[in-house]
Amino acid sequence: YEGCFGSDFSAGGSGGKVDTGTIMEQVKVQIAVANAQELLQRMTDKCFKKCIGKPGSTLDNSEQKCIAMCMDRYMDAWNTVSRTYNSRLQRERARM
Repeated sequence: YEGCFGSDFSAGGSGGKVDTGTIMEQVKVQIAVANAQELLQRMTDKCFKKCIGKPGSTLDNSEQKCIAMCMDRYMDAWNTVSRTYNSRLQRERARM
């Protein structure tokens, strides 16, 4: 197995060294994408359950309005929690 992995890392021309900065940025992007997908999935599940009484081939006007309002409220709540969490993290980092 070692030979297979070694050729991947040395192919970049860096003498076999791994660029940890690049790897960390890729991981951050992957985490952000996963978080966005999870947010969308949870929002879809919650708003569907709240707004759609009888699933059909189309949404009536009240269902469309309900979904729009539900998604707006969900995003507002998520943004509020996110801002609060980030400010708390910054305060904790400043204490260290």
